[in-house]
Amino acid sequence: VANFQLENQAVRGRAARLGMGSVNEILNRHDYPPEAARMLGEALTLAVLVGSSLKFDGRLTVQAEGDGPVRLMVAEYSTNGNLRGYLRLDEDKWTKLEKINEGLGLPHPAQAFGKGVLTMTILQDNPNIQPYQGIVPLDGRSLAECAEHYFMQSEQVPTRVRIAVGQIQKAGEEPVWQAGGALIQRIASDDTRGDTEDDWNTAEILFQSVYDSELLDPDLSVGRVLYRLFHERGVRFESPSPVQDACTCSPDRVFKTLKSMPDETLIEMAAEDNTDQLKVVCQFCGRKSFIPLKDVLTSTVQ
Repeated sequence: VANFQLENQAVRGRAARLGMGSVNEILNRHDYPPEAARMLGEALTLAVLVGSSLKFDGRLTVQAEGDGPVRLMVAEYSTNGNLRGYLRLDEDKWTKLEKINEGLGLPHPAQAFGKGVLTMTILQDNPNIQPYQGIVPLDGRSLAECAEHYFMQSEQVPTRVRIAVGQIQKAGEEPVWQAGGALIQRIASDDTRGDTEDDWNTAEILFQSVYDSELLDPDLSVGRVLYRLFHERGVRFESPSPVQDACTCSPDRVFKTLKSMPDETLIEMAAEDNTDQLKVVCQFCGRKSFIPLKDVLTSTVQ
């Protein structure tokens, strides 16, 4: 992921290319239906594009939820480059949606989530600073369009977002999930810059000409894509930062979470499995933790 700036223009942006070592491992790990995997890939790419703008140590979470076939989708990007995500399906509703949508490609957010919302949460590593959260309805034609609405409503920043996700297979190799995306934002007018509307209108037109294949092609550098779009006016591309599949879960974190729960809830959880141990599975990475019930109860009653 990397920042870029259009030369002598009040337009800035970020671009990301994800594949082996990041989105490919995440999507393969969960074995979702292909179109559901593509949706999560879009959310992961959006989290990288937005989260990489943070100027402090922390993380950004993109979350979409509703009452439709996809109940919950979560993508989290940390400023150290770590990325993780998962989604939760209502399998019966998803099967019906696939039949209705057969051959039409990725379902739009209202189909996938029903009546739902898109939430972006920024959490700093500093525990003394409260999280920031913005929420918009999932009423766009794509997740990228919903994100544009988020920026306009929550930050009053005109923004355009393009995201593409798909599998690429080379001869003799297994298919690999690839994701690519870019966003541009208008810098507000002021006495120094003057009116920035013309710069923005021109950049919007050029930006919309990018092809999904350009965003996805691992053999085509992001720098070349940006040059193709903006070379007539000039574009300055910063050095990219790596993004990797990595989860923040740990046995210690699981223990602390269980320790904070009521004893009654913990006892019920153990009783469901007819065991004296609590089994916790990370929804992001699938890691399993087994914690003895007696170690997390706050009382001696078991």
